Amino acid sequence: MNSLIAAAKVFVQDEDGITAIEYGLIAATMVAAVVTAFAFLTPVLTSAFSNIAAKITAAT
Repeated sequence: MNSLIAAAKVFVQDEDGITAIEYGLIAATMVAAVVTAFAFLTPVLTSAFSNIAAKITAAT
C-alpha cells in the first residue's frame, strides 16, 4: 500500500507531461494565428499578385 502511495506522489510531482502539454498548447496557438493571418491576407495577396501579373502582361 505504501508503494502505491509513493508511486502516486511521484506521478503528481512529475512535470514532464505538463511541459509536453504546454508545448502542445503553444503549437496550437501558433497554428491558429497562422491560419487567421492567411485568412485575412489571402484576398489582399491575391489582389496584389493579380495587379502585378496585369502590369507584367501589359508591359510585354
